[in-house]
Amino acid sequence: MRMTNKIMQNNSLYNINNNKVLQDKLSTQMSTQKKITRPSDDPVVAIRALRLRTSVSELTQYYEKNAPDAESWLTVTEKALGTGTEVLTDMVKQATKAANKDLGVEDLTIITQQMKLLRDEYYSTGNVDYAGRFVFTGYRTDTSLSFTSEVEDPAVTYDYTSITEKVKIGDFDSINYTDMSDVDGLNKSNYTDTKYKTVTEQDITNKDIHRIRLSYDDLKGGTPTIKYKDKDGNDASITNITVATSAEAAYKQIAADEVIFVPETGEVLFGDKAYENLNKAVTTDSEISITYGKNSWKNGDLRPEHYFSCKATITKNGQNENKVFNDDADVNSQIIEYDVGYNQKIRVNTLASEAFTHSIDRDIDDLEKALVSLTEINSTVEDLKTLKNTLTEGTPDYETVEQELAAAQKAYDYVRENIHTMFEGTITSVQNYLNQTNVAVTDNGARSSRLDLVSNRLMEQKTTFQTLQSENEDVDISEVAIQLTSTELTYEAALMATGKIMQTSLMNYI
Repeated sequence: MRMTNKIMQNNSLYNINNNKVLQDKLSTQMSTQKKITRPSDDPVVAIRALRLRTSVSELTQYYEKNAPDAESWLTVTEKALGTGTEVLTDMVKQATKAANKDLGVEDLTIITQQMKLLRDEYYSTGNVDYAGRFVFTGYRTDTSLSFTSEVEDPAVTYDYTSITEKVKIGDFDSINYTDMSDVDGLNKSNYTDTKYKTVTEQDITNKDIHRIRLSYDDLKGGTPTIKYKDKDGNDASITNITVATSAEAAYKQIAADEVIFVPETGEVLFGDKAYENLNKAVTTDSEISITYGKNSWKNGDLRPEHYFSCKATITKNGQNENKVFNDDADVNSQIIEYDVGYNQKIRVNTLASEAFTHSIDRDIDDLEKALVSLTEINSTVEDLKTLKNTLTEGTPDYETVEQELAAAQKAYDYVRENIHTMFEGTITSVQNYLNQTNVAVTDNGARSSRLDLVSNRLMEQKTTFQTLQSENEDVDISEVAIQLTSTELTYEAALMATGKIMQTSLMNYI
């Protein structure tokens, strides 16, 4: 092969250019500290880089955003539940103190007032929020657990046309009623009235009444719907329901086969025969659904949509909005979960039904009503005792007062014993609520512990993938520096050699 100067020039320029390209590549790597700048530089490295970057990005999302957000939600819930357990513990202590039979009416009144304050604190705790989202209200994170002072605005009304509660036969309890109508209003000024002069101990009666205590009082006066499935699985309902005009009349007049709805107190009363018939008709697991309406609310009432299937018309500034809540859906299924890893989710929310119950409010209501009766009959007893001491023994007035006092004292004993029993029952019921809350605390803590394990694993995985990413993409600076220096020397040597070769040609010899 004939080698000419032109061929030598072209080969020299080609080699110099390749050397320059290599020098540029190493210089780029040195400045970017990356092995490649475009996929075509090394397709294998490029593909692995895409996969590793995606993995690192996902792990960063899980570890730096999702997991901390979930942890914050769980922490807020933990603190709220902790406050709830403290409040319930204090309520148990107050109820235990009130169960002492030696306490007088004033002492019981003070204890009941303290329990009311604890109840209010208990429900206000349920309105705790995290970053503007209420933590106990399921998917309705924009709605508080209980009604706020907004319901006190006359321009705002919440008319729940139907609220459906589901109970079982085991949810029935009994209310003790003492008929004190014959001594109602009796005092030292009117003891000679015809109404009171003939009253005797036999006129004071006491009885227990079967009832379902609904979650709310002060209900709408329409007839409720009560449906159930009998032991054969057939649909059945209770149709002979009487709507009472007052609780006192219902307690006093209920017949054995009668079912009475008391809107004032939110109770459905069953006579002995009516309760027996229902008990025979259903199994212990049969659901009994009771549908009623309510449009009168006060600050602190629990919103029914967090517990029951219901329909409502909400009016604000003259604008009506019809809403349906939990229609054919389980309110207890509103679980909020956070993605905290590959195919890993953590439940962060605790539902209202798991931690907050209507029963505490209703227990306090029962205690207040019983305490009102005790205060009234105690006033009558004290009045008659004072009057008796001013009268002469053996006189007609003395005998009248003595007879009336015996009747009033009997009524007082019945009511005082009932209140004692109610406070003893409150100890047990509040302890059960406390146990339920402790279960919620334990569940929340277990989820928090699991999240800690997941976070530690995410941190390790993120470190591992970042290391793999660095090994795949990053260059060894010292090695590149050596190669670059070597390339620069080679480039300079090539230039010198080419310069000498190009100095002479055939023309120099002509």
